Amino acid sequence: MSVPPGDPSRPARGAGNGVPPRPTAPDTAAHDLPPTTPTPAAKTAGRRAAHAFRVGAARTGRVVGRGTLAGARLAGRGSRAGARRARAYTHSAGAGESGLARLVELHFVNLMGDAALTVSLAGTIFAIPTDEARGQVAQFLVLTMAPFALLAPFIGPLLDRFRHGRRWAIGTTLALRAFLCWVLAGAVANDSPWLFPAALGCLVASKAYGVTRASAVPRLLPPGFSLVNANSRNALAGVAGMAVGGGLAGAAARVGPEWSLRLAFVIYVVGTVLAIRLPSRVDSSTGEQDIEDTGPLPVPRRDGRRLGLVQRLQARVAALPVTVLTALCSAIGARLLTGFLTLFMAFLMREHPLPGHSGTFVLALVVGAAGTGNALGTVVGNALRQLRPDLIIAVALIADVLAALAAALFYSLTTLLVLGLVAGLGAQLIKLSSDAVVQRDIDETVRTRVFAWSETVLQIAWVVGGGIGIAIPLIPRLGFGVISALLLLVLAASVRIRMTRHHRPHPTPAPGSM
Repeated sequence: MSVPPGDPSRPARGAGNGVPPRPTAPDTAAHDLPPTTPTPAAKTAGRRAAHAFRVGAARTGRVVGRGTLAGARLAGRGSRAGARRARAYTHSAGAGESGLARLVELHFVNLMGDAALTVSLAGTIFAIPTDEARGQVAQFLVLTMAPFALLAPFIGPLLDRFRHGRRWAIGTTLALRAFLCWVLAGAVANDSPWLFPAALGCLVASKAYGVTRASAVPRLLPPGFSLVNANSRNALAGVAGMAVGGGLAGAAARVGPEWSLRLAFVIYVVGTVLAIRLPSRVDSSTGEQDIEDTGPLPVPRRDGRRLGLVQRLQARVAALPVTVLTALCSAIGARLLTGFLTLFMAFLMREHPLPGHSGTFVLALVVGAAGTGNALGTVVGNALRQLRPDLIIAVALIADVLAALAAALFYSLTTLLVLGLVAGLGAQLIKLSSDAVVQRDIDETVRTRVFAWSETVLQIAWVVGGGIGIAIPLIPRLGFGVISALLLLVLAASVRIRMTRHHRPHPTPAPGSM
């Protein structure tokens, strides 16, 4: 019979039964055991493994470093090659000798700064409550834009009276934005009340830059070079500048919005230096005269002095050919639409985003569509140079009206994208075509001042459009319905101008025009 384990009747192992006793485990913890001494072979293997690891790490580091340097060299070569191609393009067809290339490069730098400023303000002005932002933007828009709108008609004639005026005027608009960007950097960091005045001061300076630069372009045209070609180069440089400036500012904004503003400050300082270094031909007004002195309605005078602004404006409008006046009216409609779309969409997407879509995402899509349309307009405008510019202007304005009506009647993401694309495309096509009309139908002695004066009117139209976008309630169909009605009025006015003034004598086209 077996005896169960632990039975006291069972004899113990080794207790006189011939079986050696089983060794018992010592009553000691494992960590109290003395360490095992490695053998010489184990030490040698460990040293070899450590050496192999160090050699492999060093080789890997050298490979990664060489790859990084090679990639940097490749990127640098690609950027240098791209810069060389861009510089060759801007200096081609005599643009380098005439100084037009310098103005194109200046415009590239200017749009870089504007893009950096836009990226910086995207998270500041539009990051506060919508109602408060609309009120402050409307208030400062009136306070800052009203003096500009009143003084704008005098900017061109004032610059023409003073030698070396235009280069310093262009440089002043850039230097002012540099100073305001530095102020904005501190205002953003400290929540200063100077945020809105400084931001809208930058907007005023940007519009003034457009006017002063417009007066400089015709003075730098190479022989046989059209105004449309010059503005196309400026437009392409602007698109590239916005892309580069926006990318750099986006990287700097990750640290903080004040750093992207400091980047804009540096860019504007560079632009100021480039503006002052423009050719002296920018300041020359030799052989030029006022458009109002060439029309059938001479400027009334009393005691050798000109009368008020109203009489001068009447004489100026009377002196413009029907085609130029019609093109200017259509361009005003396009600028109204772009100004309205910029500010109305910015606030609409904050308060009433589309269902199922982020307001910021939709706004970025619409802005991207408008930028794409603007760049596409430059390409299409050059491709359609054989067509009559008057026809291009009419078709583009009708397309703007239809796109705005579609957004009002069928408000959706698709119609908003179509409106942004058509607005950008139409604005660029109308601008290029109206420049072609000015060069074709305005005599060379008055062409520069007509061009600068028309640019002033277009800048004011953008401001008015933006003011309408702020003033009306943020109801999508109401807002787009209002701008559609305004565009229909502009279209009707352009048709009426052509019909009622067709009997006026048409001036002889200037030589070398499109």
